[in-house]
Amino acid sequence: MTLLEFGLLVVAGYFAGLVGFVTGLASLVSYPALLVAGVPPVAANVTNTVALVAAGVGATTKASSEIARGGKQLIRFAIVSAFGGLAGAILLLVAPEGSFEAVVPYLVAFAAVALLLQPRIRNLAGDKEFPTLYPISLFLVAIYGGYFGAGAGVIFLALGLICTSDSIWRVSILKSFFLGIANAVAAIIFAFSGDVNWLAALALAIGAFAGGYCGPPVVKVIPPKVLRTAVGILGLGLAAWLMWK
Repeated sequence: MTLLEFGLLVVAGYFAGLVGFVTGLASLVSYPALLVAGVPPVAANVTNTVALVAAGVGATTKASSEIARGGKQLIRFAIVSAFGGLAGAILLLVAPEGSFEAVVPYLVAFAAVALLLQPRIRNLAGDKEFPTLYPISLFLVAIYGGYFGAGAGVIFLALGLICTSDSIWRVSILKSFFLGIANAVAAIIFAFSGDVNWLAALALAIGAFAGGYCGPPVVKVIPPKVLRTAVGILGLGLAAWLMWK
């Protein structure tokens, strides 16, 4: 890898961390950047997962006081995320190639539509929350995050906003925290696979940490309706891209 490629990956990592926190679409920036840098697809997938752990660390460092409000429930959900990330990583290493690809675009599209319709869905639900559905869904999203992860942030945003009464600001923070845990566990598994391009991962991680750290202040000043609508539309675009690529 040349010095120029390393620098470009640092820049791509920054925007992946920032875009990932704001929209949940980090892999839309980082994964193609790895391919452009000459990293093969399978290696790019696992390298991307390893590098994006830094984005979660950056975001949670900036918003640690907000995360700490979760108490014991936060610990339980963190454990759920960890097991989901572990299952996703193992699935990627042992499942036949292409196992999930046919389903992924529809999952992302469904989440994007749910995000766009979230105010209406919450109105129908009233003050109800879904304490059983939430951890089950979180586990499934974490599996997907450990397996591939493109659009996992969009899916989690929809899940958090529909199953709880949390603000989009808090859901965005929890998204980075829980998916960061899933990525971290998956990264430990991938570290022993021999497929990680560590120099590319380092470059992306440097930028991703900075981008993730800058994410919370950006989200805090964006009107919730604008953010939710933008993420929903981008999610539909990602679903279309995944369907036709």
